[in-house]
Amino acid sequence: MRSDIAPGAPFPDYELRDHRNQLRRLSELQGADPMVLTLLRGHFCPKDRQQLHDLVRFHDKIVVGYARLVTITTDSLLELNELRAGVGAHWPFLHDPQRVVQKDLDIAEYTDTMHDPMIPHTFVLKPGLVI
Repeated sequence: MRSDIAPGAPFPDYELRDHRNQLRRLSELQGADPMVLTLLRGHFCPKDRQQLHDLVRFHDKIVVGYARLVTITTDSLLELNELRAGVGAHWPFLHDPQRVVQKDLDIAEYTDTMHDPMIPHTFVLKPGLVI
């Protein structure tokens, strides 16, 4: 992980395509609310699916607290939508098959050369994408 990604620092305002294939910026998705951002390996990972099932149950509480939830994976658009539908998620998912986030944050999962995913992370961001 890059050394500047630390509490109190700004998180990069990545622009990626969402589950509808529309370009979206993290700052746009966050608005003026706190945001929980999950970076996941992808559809093939049973641990990621379990985390998403848990987040689906927690999502209603997040929304009531005026917070946002966003997930980024290295999946293709098709894989991302299968994952999202398969767990019943209703928040924005962004897909990054070019691995812009993985490379920029230096979080390549070195144990899986077949899928080349990123190491999973969860960030809680204050308004303004502040970690």
